[in-house]
Amino acid sequence: MLERILIVCIGNICRSPCAQALMNEALSRDKRNMKIGSAGLAAQVGLPMEPTTRAVLLEHRHRPPLHRACQLERSMLHQADLVLAMEHRHIDGIYRIAPEARGKTFLLGKWQGELEIQDPFRRDRTAFEQAYRQIRTAVEAWAARLGH
Repeated sequence: MLERILIVCIGNICRSPCAQALMNEALSRDKRNMKIGSAGLAAQVGLPMEPTTRAVLLEHRHRPPLHRACQLERSMLHQADLVLAMEHRHIDGIYRIAPEARGKTFLLGKWQGELEIQDPFRRDRTAFEQAYRQIRTAVEAWAARLGH
């Protein structure tokens, strides 16, 4: 049974905390008691969620949690039952840290034809909206599959 999900991107201030918030909401609606975490391969350690990401979540009626970016560590990968990344290169980075994470590491966009979710950081608001929509769709697909 899955108990811990880890979501990974680069800076841990845009995509992975957004996905973490949405996954927490999706799984709590179904009364699934899983621990959802996030981290970055090159985290901007200690920074809060990027303000535009936070604003997009609020506008779509989500409650963004307090967040501080943290660096991905091997121990986090060992503790996770499922690791979800935004891009193929993130999966490669995860395997460099913990080759044994193979078999439990996938793209967040796996069920959308192996969709890679591009980083909206330092881009215009439409990039953040697009990332949000892709993340929301991917999270809903994972939540549906984790329910069985």
